[in-house]
Amino acid sequence: MIQRDLSALADGHFDLVVVGGGIFGLCTAWDAALRGLSVALVERDDFGGATSGQCFKMVHGGIRYLQHADIWRLRQSARERSILLRIAPNQVAPLPILVPTYGHGTRGKAFLAAGVTAYDWLTADRNRHLSDPARRIPGGRYLSRGDTLARYPGLEDPQLTGSAVFCDGQMHSPQRLALAFLQSACDRGLVAANHLEATGFDAQAGRARGVEVRDRIGGESFTIQADCVVNAAGPWAEPLLRKGLGKELARPSVFSRDTCFVVRRRPGSEEALAVSARTRDPDALFSRSARHLFLVPWRQHTLVGVWHGVYQGDRDQVRVAESELENYLAEVNWAYPALELRREDISMWQAGLVLFGENAPGAEHLSFGKRSRLVDHGREHGIRGLFTLVGVRYTTARAEAVRVVDRVVGELGRALGPSRTHEVRLRGGEIDDMQGFLAGHQQQLADRFGNDGVANLVRNYGSDIAGVLACADEAGDQRLDGSEVLRAEVLHAVRVERACRLEDVVFNRTTLATAEPCSEAALQDAAGIMSAELGWDPARRSEELERTRARVQWHATGGTV
Repeated sequence: MIQRDLSALADGHFDLVVVGGGIFGLCTAWDAALRGLSVALVERDDFGGATSGQCFKMVHGGIRYLQHADIWRLRQSARERSILLRIAPNQVAPLPILVPTYGHGTRGKAFLAAGVTAYDWLTADRNRHLSDPARRIPGGRYLSRGDTLARYPGLEDPQLTGSAVFCDGQMHSPQRLALAFLQSACDRGLVAANHLEATGFDAQAGRARGVEVRDRIGGESFTIQADCVVNAAGPWAEPLLRKGLGKELARPSVFSRDTCFVVRRRPGSEEALAVSARTRDPDALFSRSARHLFLVPWRQHTLVGVWHGVYQGDRDQVRVAESELENYLAEVNWAYPALELRREDISMWQAGLVLFGENAPGAEHLSFGKRSRLVDHGREHGIRGLFTLVGVRYTTARAEAVRVVDRVVGELGRALGPSRTHEVRLRGGEIDDMQGFLAGHQQQLADRFGNDGVANLVRNYGSDIAGVLACADEAGDQRLDGSEVLRAEVLHAVRVERACRLEDVVFNRTTLATAEPCSEAALQDAAGIMSAELGWDPARRSEELERTRARVQWHATGGTV
């Protein structure tokens, strides 16, 4: 159970304190706690939000890195994809992706087949230790022109020769996957608090001694004492260094605003579709004519993206303007006219800041970030025990966490064993046969929640589903208005998962406003449950509703409110 124990944070002394409750900070805390370190973690807003929660939901196996001849990164990504499929089987599933082929040359079947074959060969061990057949990544396959058009009739083109299908992974909910890392770490002793902002670092005599924090709910300020500090605040890591220590990185990071949007219909095929965009990858050694945009089935919707652009604005106000959404629509309809997307088809946009590559000002063909950044401030600034980790891909967060915790263990001089996060299942992930687990629960619970409702519960909570069902025994089986979310999930989010604000429940603990804007009635109902549990007075309840309502509208209207 997550405790939000501020007294334990203020009065304790930890081996490590982690700043940042995104996926990189959470994986760091999980790895350190599993190795036996005493660990604290603070998050300014809520766990698994911001960039981690606004990602494209893909668990990348690294096939794109074949174009750069970056075999190390390809192998790392494929390995991490397999690990996530194994340790979080309820949250991660294989995702087949169809890539059309046209004529000959770099757009032809022979060129793509060579790439897919090479990828299969380089990842031949991708299913090692994956005992559940439903979680294994199959090899590439090839479809005829007729089979391709049967799946996506809108690809009709005289030059279409067929398609290749390769497999990646997809998250049901990146927020809940992040929460599974958090809960697992808390089970091993992590003391974590959301809405607790790091305001500075305690550094004495050339060594980090802790983190200064402020409670954004109660207003209290104090210092968390620790022997090592990992700054994993993502886009806010460098501003925190500047504010807290007056230090700058020798090479400042550049961030991209990675954007996608959600469409109110699902593709006619279970395979995602890759279509050519208008820009290319300037770093690719072997490349087709352009980057790809992806149309991806996700829950009952379609995810469309990703668009990248160097971002230099306010990191607390990342937005996508209405005019930008219109431009994205135009590009999708140019790439795949049969989709005939209209603005009203878009239910929500999602965007986060991701570490990017080096690009000239105004460059049209942008270079992606290639590696996460790990900075040892003992070497760069003469402050031992302080490390900054800025990650690139959700997929590789666990591996990057191993790197930084290895450094921490070395700094502490501890004789601890190696990381085991590649083999220890996360909370909710104790499932050997995902299809059998789902079918068994549907047989037991379909009368109460319906098959789709049971599937949603299983994917969100996995083997931890009993906790939600206990709340349902108390709160009833009713759903919040117009949604798949149970009232019991709100109760569970407050009691077990330490949701402090209505936004926590709506965006990070449940799926209430992650694909569609939720209704006013659903917001009122959820606020009522939280008010009763947390003792909110009418003023606090009104404030929570206003904040959450504005954020829902922000993601539905192009950030224009």
